Order: sequence, then structure tokens, then C-alpha cells
Amino acid sequence: QVQLVESGGGLVQAGGSLRLSCAASGRTFSSYAMGWFRQAPGKEREFVAAISWSGGNTNYADSVKGRFTISRDNAKNTVYLQMNSLKPEDTAVYYCAADKWKQRPLTSSLPQTYNPWGQGTQVTVSS
Repeated sequence: QVQLVESGGGLVQAGGSLRLSCAASGRTFSSYAMGWFRQAPGKEREFVAAISWSGGNTNYADSVKGRFTISRDNAKNTVYLQMNSLKPEDTAVYYCAADKWKQRPLTSSLPQTYNPWGQGTQVTVSS
């Protein structure tokens, strides 16, 4: 059974940076696309970024494009989300998730295409 564990969340001032990590175990990590999603209080879970199994294709939500960067290190079974120029509206619980399909050619922004999910890490951006 694959497990995903996020880390790196915390409290940061607006304009600051954080790097989230998601460590995977229990499955061939390098064969699956990975995604980051977030959920703010009272809102639905929304797509943030995704990276293909090879790392050659990435996709971002418009709200984070140019500020966030997703990357992966298949040797370490870890995917990262570098978040720069953070804004108060980025405050949410951030989740990483693994694609259900092995070696999907393109990344997906749909939550239903991902399983399993990590437990989430809180990111709070103060103004």
C-alpha cells in the first residue's frame, strides 16, 4: 500500500517562501504522475500543480503560475512544491496525491484521477 507524507508547511509572511515535500513509499514512485492540491476553510479542494511521471511535463493553476514550481526526485521518491511570493489567499491545507494510472502521458488537474492522498500540511500566510 502506497503512503504519502507531506512536510514543510508553516506560518510565513506575505511575500515569503516555503518548500513543501511529499515522500512516497510502497509503490514504484517514478512510474506515476504526482499532484498538489489545496483546500481552504469552507472551500472545495482545488488543483495547484502536477508533474508527469518522467518530470518532463508540468501543469499549474493560473492562480499560482509564475510563483510556484513543482519538481520531483525519483531517486528519493519525493515530490516538491516550491512556493514563492506567497499571498494570504494561498493559506490552505496542501495535499499531495499520486495518479491512479501508471505513466499517464499528460498530467491531470482532476482530483478524482488521483489516489492515494497524503494527510496534508497546513500553510498559513499572514498579511
